Amino acid sequence: MKKILVLNGINLNMFGKRDPVHYGTITLKQIEEQVATWAAELGFEVECFQTNHEGEMAVRIHRAHEENIDAVIINAGAWTHYSYGIADALAILNAPIIEVHMSNIHAREEFRHHSVIASLAKGQICGFGVKSYHMGLIAAADLLGNQK
Repeated sequence: MKKILVLNGINLNMFGKRDPVHYGTITLKQIEEQVATWAAELGFEVECFQTNHEGEMAVRIHRAHEENIDAVIINAGAWTHYSYGIADALAILNAPIIEVHMSNIHAREEFRHHSVIASLAKGQICGFGVKSYHMGLIAAADLLGNQK
């Protein structure tokens, strides 16, 4: 069974508590449960990982390379806009990368408009709340030829 790694970056453990105008009231745990359901429906195994520590995120990405993960969906949070360390770690992957965001980063503050991850990703999905993750899984299924 193909495996998708869903990475959530800095501050995303605060979904449900932080800025409900942009992120709604759903918690990260609820998002992860929904992602697991959607992944199973698409025929994938999924692992979700969240950290507020940039080095831990890089180590998890390195491990994904060693594990030959089939696809990566990443919401890097604020790291999206400045973390060349996360971008460099992602660059070692052979798997397709899909960038997702709950809010529309292009309709927010100017600093959020730029993504250092975008050039590494097959695509970017943003602005659809938790459905951004669902669309990311569908995109991964399509890229892996596993779409039902």
